[in-house]
Amino acid sequence: MAHHALASQESYNPNHLLDILLGKMQLKNDAALSRLLEVAPPVISKIRHHRLPVGASLLIRMHEVTGMSIRDLRDLMGDRRTKYRLSDAQGRPKPEDKQAQAAASQAQQPQQQKTEGGNGGNYAH
Repeated sequence: MAHHALASQESYNPNHLLDILLGKMQLKNDAALSRLLEVAPPVISKIRHHRLPVGASLLIRMHEVTGMSIRDLRDLMGDRRTKYRLSDAQGRPKPEDKQAQAAASQAQQPQQQKTEGGNGGNYAH
């Protein structure tokens, strides 16, 4: 069974969050919650069984529906992290992207010189 990294935290319990949402929104079951949050019912089941983390988009949707702050929602499920660490590689262009950008800019330079300078074109002087 694949667990996500957050599940290894002892305090992490998404069931508590889901149960609070059921009570707050006066819903009978997870199917009603999935309809309210506009997600497929298996998403709620996977979250309950620690096979899927509560992602950012779902947290935002919970915030929109309940009016609760994101911080409060995260606290309810036991996510007490204050910082999210991203790898240094994330957000950087890939080496082949840099090469493609360099080639594209070099290809544009001769075209710009032709259009900027010179006397040609269809303009009468």
